[in-house]
Amino acid sequence: MDKIVAYLRTSTEKQDLSHQKLELLEFARKNDLRIDTFIEVTLSSRKTSKQRRIDELMAMLNEADTLIVTELSRLGRSTAEVIALVNGLVNRNVRVMIIKQNLDIHQQDMNSKIIITLFSLFAELERDMISLRTKEALAAKKAQGITLGKPKGTLQKSKFDKDVDKIKELLGYGLSIRKMAKVLGYTSHIALSTYIKKRHLNVSST
Repeated sequence: MDKIVAYLRTSTEKQDLSHQKLELLEFARKNDLRIDTFIEVTLSSRKTSKQRRIDELMAMLNEADTLIVTELSRLGRSTAEVIALVNGLVNRNVRVMIIKQNLDIHQQDMNSKIIITLFSLFAELERDMISLRTKEALAAKKAQGITLGKPKGTLQKSKFDKDVDKIKELLGYGLSIRKMAKVLGYTSHIALSTYIKKRHLNVSST
């Protein structure tokens, strides 16, 4: 059965979620909607998507469901992250409603398609700007004679490290990586696949 999920987040404990909740309930009342589930988070946007319960939210929402938030900034720590999340949901035919920006995004609706296209362009622009700033910063450090990067072969820390034992166990059961990602609450099975390959994890390692 189709469901409506509301996501609420504040950055600190000093901020109160009740204001957001009242705003969401009032919006639902005016639009003759019934919110089935509230996901409430008191955490900085700088935390991981799992800590902010975004991974849980993505796993919870299915085709024809609806997500309601008070404003776009509640969903992520950057324009690119928010837009990627919204695009991902809409591509799965999840309706996304944002109160303050007065957005009601459907996959089939023409206005929504225009909004999604603009979102994608903004996200690409932000990625390009971040890439440019990074390259400029690295070039400046190199010009100063600063050695860049870690020694060859060094593995970077990963969000999957904490679940490595579970990953090995699920590999042992012959579970597909796509299903493993869903079980573990991750939105990207591709990232999980890359992690498994780089760490040389396989059935025999269990």
